[in-house]
Amino acid sequence: MRKTTLLPLIQFSFYTISFLLLLLLFSHANSELNDQEQAVLLNLKQHWQNPQPLGHWTPSNSASHCSWPEINCTDGSVTGLSFQNMNITGTVPPFMCDLKNLTTLDLSLNYLTSNEFPRALYNCSNLQNLDLSQNSFVGTIPDDIHLMSRLRELNLGANNFSGNITTSIGRLTELRSLQLFACLFNGSFPPEIGNLSNLERLELAYMTTIMPAKLPSEFTKLKKLKYLWVTGSNLVGEIPDTIGEMAALEHLDLSRNNLSGKIPGDLFLLKNLSIVYLYKNKLSGEIPQVVEALNIDVVDLSENNLTGTIPDDFGRLTKLSGLALFINQLSGKIPVSIGHLPRLINFNLFSNNLSGTLPPDLGRYSMLEEFQVSSNKLTGQLPQHLGDNGRLVGVVAFNNDFSGQLPQSLGNCNSLIILSVYNNRFSGNVPNGLWTLSNLSKLLLSNNSFTGELPERLSLNLSRLEMSHNKFSGKIPGGVSSLWNLAHLDASNNLLNGTIPQELTVLPLLTTLLLDHNRLTGFLPSEIISWKSLALLNLSRNAISGQIPEAFGSLPGLTVLDLSENQLFGEIPRELGLLKHTSLNLSSNHLTGRIPIEFENDAYASSFLNNPHLCANRLSLNIAKCNSKNQNSSKNSFILLAWIIGLVIAILLGLPASFFVVAKYMKRKHGLDLTWELTSFQRLNFTESDILSRIKENNMIGSGGSGKVYRVAVNPSSDIVAVKRIWNKKKLEQKLEKEFLAEVKILSSIRHSNIVKLLCCISSENSKLLVYEYLENRSLDLWLHRKSSRASTISGSVQHVVLDWPKRFQIAVGAARGLSYMHHDCSPPIVHRDVKSSNILLDSEFNAKIADFGLAKMLIKQGECATMSDVAGSFGYMAPEYARTTRVNEKIDVYSFGVILLELATGRKACDGDEHTSLAEWAWRQFQEGGPIVDALDEEVKELCYLDEMCCVFELGIICTAGTLPSTRPSMKEVLKVLLRCNQPLVYGEKKNAATLTSTV
Repeated sequence: MRKTTLLPLIQFSFYTISFLLLLLLFSHANSELNDQEQAVLLNLKQHWQNPQPLGHWTPSNSASHCSWPEINCTDGSVTGLSFQNMNITGTVPPFMCDLKNLTTLDLSLNYLTSNEFPRALYNCSNLQNLDLSQNSFVGTIPDDIHLMSRLRELNLGANNFSGNITTSIGRLTELRSLQLFACLFNGSFPPEIGNLSNLERLELAYMTTIMPAKLPSEFTKLKKLKYLWVTGSNLVGEIPDTIGEMAALEHLDLSRNNLSGKIPGDLFLLKNLSIVYLYKNKLSGEIPQVVEALNIDVVDLSENNLTGTIPDDFGRLTKLSGLALFINQLSGKIPVSIGHLPRLINFNLFSNNLSGTLPPDLGRYSMLEEFQVSSNKLTGQLPQHLGDNGRLVGVVAFNNDFSGQLPQSLGNCNSLIILSVYNNRFSGNVPNGLWTLSNLSKLLLSNNSFTGELPERLSLNLSRLEMSHNKFSGKIPGGVSSLWNLAHLDASNNLLNGTIPQELTVLPLLTTLLLDHNRLTGFLPSEIISWKSLALLNLSRNAISGQIPEAFGSLPGLTVLDLSENQLFGEIPRELGLLKHTSLNLSSNHLTGRIPIEFENDAYASSFLNNPHLCANRLSLNIAKCNSKNQNSSKNSFILLAWIIGLVIAILLGLPASFFVVAKYMKRKHGLDLTWELTSFQRLNFTESDILSRIKENNMIGSGGSGKVYRVAVNPSSDIVAVKRIWNKKKLEQKLEKEFLAEVKILSSIRHSNIVKLLCCISSENSKLLVYEYLENRSLDLWLHRKSSRASTISGSVQHVVLDWPKRFQIAVGAARGLSYMHHDCSPPIVHRDVKSSNILLDSEFNAKIADFGLAKMLIKQGECATMSDVAGSFGYMAPEYARTTRVNEKIDVYSFGVILLELATGRKACDGDEHTSLAEWAWRQFQEGGPIVDALDEEVKELCYLDEMCCVFELGIICTAGTLPSTRPSMKEVLKVLLRCNQPLVYGEKKNAATLTSTV
């Protein structure tokens, strides 16, 4: 009986002792494991040379490493390492896989390198999540990567991995996420990726080196895929019709490719679809009806070739927050039901052919923030409830046929930053509250029929106020003195009266002030010390009287001044001549006396007309000649008299005739005549004798068809100028004279930071000298094509420095600015006719300046063609229609500039396409054949961080040179705008915002 009762106790004791022994053994093993793992981590710290973020890794008790923030432990063992963005350099050490339980490794956003994929990670047998993105790994993805069979997440994006994407990736069947964006892979996307049946996220964006190919139809077998991102990766062809079978798809981004054809109707059968980005493709046809995809949050189909109408089904998308359909060819009315959408925030339909009235309830039921419908054919009024909810940031509705008054709700919408409604038929008063909205920065009302007066108080944040060509009346209020941010004020062509208030002169940021064509009276303000930034001032066609204040000569940035058609009297202040005017108009006043000496050149031929009591020494200024004799004429007469006296003396003394033969020979040899006339266009610190005495063959730096160019140090302070000498030969005399007069006329009348500055011209009967500013880095072609031409001598030394891409882009922008100014800001516009890389000069900072206007022609009317008697230009740069018809307009310069863009992007010469073609023809063929654009780029400057920018410039060059019809080419203003957009930085993973508010204004 006793034995029976002791048995359970004995059994219990046995099990207890066994459990304690096992617990002791486990504790010892766990302690040993912890010690081993900590040793691995401390070795890792040493391997990476103790980066500062790991300074807190210090050994103590065996479990301390689990408290380090970079470490994740499960049951006391390391299962995760996260070293994101810690500035770590070096390699991935093989001993990292001694952490036997490691399942997650994040090394993203560092500077790790390797000549191949870090195969040592194969030994991490439990690894499930691997992130190596945004490092500096190179080489290929190995064909046996499928050995990492447990991987669920693999991110290799934004590295320098190259070669083909291995098909073995399709054997990683456990993958839920695959991210390979922004690498240098070539070939195409392997269809085997479609075998990853568990895949939920696929990112293949910004692979510009991938060959153009269709989106593999096998991808549509990914039934669990929720997120597909293939932006900017050379996709061509049509979107697979079977995309509607990807039942789980929520986010689709195929933007910035060359997709064509129609949008598959089945796409909108996807019930889970919430984001659709298909912008910047070549999709055509009509937008399919939205049938089942009622969960859609954002639809961006902008910048395609879509036609037809906006489907009524869009009014059923009750979750829609962003609708972007801009820059298409959509027509018809906007569905009224869209105005009822409760979540609509961004509404962007600009640049289409939409007509009819807007949905009247837009803004009534949703928190509308961005509203852009500019450049359509819309009529009627703006919706009255547009600003009801107080969240509206921008209203951009210019270039339509809207009428009526602006909605009163806009006057209460304090969130409003920009209102742009110019070029419509709006009328009536502007809502009172609108003028004073605290966040309002840009108010653009021009070309309507608005009436009323400006209020005494305006928004303090206003930086741009445009209200020209309306019927505003009354005085300019003194309250403008509070507009400290105002940079641009255009109130021309209105009914404003009264005087120019002194308060207007205290605005420190004002650059443009246009008050012409009004009814202003009184005197010009005399205290204007705050107008330090003012560049353009137009007060013409008013009734302003009094004298021109001397203070106007103290405005350092003033380049355009128009005071014409007023009642000004008195003399022109001498201080006004010290300014560097691009344009000056003082005509049709009552000014008297001699004009300042600085205006004594043909650049100001029309600046002083209809001032009967003004005078000048030059008859070409079309005003009366002053009584005092011209100094140059007196000087020339004196020189002529001296030669006559010398000749008489020589004859009386019986000097041999050979004396005169030698004198004549020396004169012809050096191209120097005895009587010279200097005409200055800038303030000079040298005389003609400084130039003439230093023109020597040993300082010649170039020569061309019309003469030689010399580098001349004109004074002891080593100021340097470039002198272009044109000499006369009988058969070319008329032609060269014509070129000379063209260059002088143009360059003396324009001043721009990207156009070479003509300082003066020195002329005689037989020789012409043009004196320019000297540009240290000479011409673009010497830098760009040094390998295939003679070694370029820059500033006296042979240069072998590669012109890197940032400098090339800077040069492209500078040259574009110069040409845009010539075509769009000069009146009449100027066509260069010989734009080429040798005529793009570079200063010490590689700023570009357009030179050599000997072939330029000023057009009679903008856009009107002129016919030249002969074809001039350079092979490779010449527009095809110019060589064929000799007809000239600005588009021939656009073609030539496109060739320069191709030179900058490819490093090739304009005549160097291949054996039988020019660069423009070669580039177009490369583009048409669908080869990767990146293959055409200059290898010497091609880097990952510049690829998008270089491709953009290459494509712009093709746009400028494609086709034979000038009308298909963009204007230089449009070219400059696109060029500047090429430089916008791209952040990996960036998604395009449906709103492009600023860029469309």
